Amino acid sequence: QVQLVESGGGFAQAGGSLRLSCVVPPPIFSLSTLAWYRQAPGKQRELVAYATTGGTIEYLSSVRGRFTISRDRATNTVDLQMSALKPEDTAIYYCYARSAQETLWGQGTQVTVSS
Repeated sequence: QVQLVESGGGFAQAGGSLRLSCVVPPPIFSLSTLAWYRQAPGKQRELVAYATTGGTIEYLSSVRGRFTISRDRATNTVDLQMSALKPEDTAIYYCYARSAQETLWGQGTQVTVSS
C-alpha cells in the first residue's frame, strides 16, 4: 500500500523553527492537493495548510504568517516550514495527499514546543 513518508519534527523552544518534509510518490504528487494536518492530545485533527496543483495555498488562521507550505516538483516533496513556534503548535503532524483516485496519509511526526 502506498504511504507518504515524513521527516523532520522534534523539539523546539517557543519562538524557534522546525521544518517538516514529506515524500510523495511521483504519479500521485502531480495529481494531488497536498496538505499538512495536525492533532494535539485530546483534540480533533485539523488542517494546517494545503497547496493545490493549481497553485492555491491556504493556511489555518492561527499559523498564517508563521508557517509556509511548499511543493517541490524536482524532489516530489511537500514541506512545512514552521517559524515563531508556540507551545500550542505541539501536536502530531500528518502529511496528506488527495487526488481524484485516492487519499493518502503519512504516519505522523511529533512536534513539541516548550515554553
